[in-house]
Amino acid sequence: MALMIGSRAMDSSAPSQAGAREQRAQATQAVQRGRTLMAQYQCGSCHHIPGVSDAHGANATSLAAFGQRSYIAGRIPNRPEMLARWIHHPQELIPSATMPALGVSTSQAEDMAAYLHSLK
Repeated sequence: MALMIGSRAMDSSAPSQAGAREQRAQATQAVQRGRTLMAQYQCGSCHHIPGVSDAHGANATSLAAFGQRSYIAGRIPNRPEMLARWIHHPQELIPSATMPALGVSTSQAEDMAAYLHSLK
């Protein structure tokens, strides 16, 4: 939609397009941070994780195509906020979970969840 201001037309969609670009950039950065954190916290010692170097673990479920899964640990709906909670404190969601609490911060867990949800 264009608005006429003086003799120039102003595109009112420009701010929303800029905002959308910023959101995409932030999401991309979160995915990149998440991949780095997956390596830093050595998640690949137990899990196979595509895109993470040396992440060829076989003791836990492969995380390939994680973004397409319906559930986390077979019980929890696979939504970004639930996955971040699971990564942050797995035993709070499933007390018998064998996944250890890694000591990640809330923001780190959110970035790790963003990475896992990017795996299609």
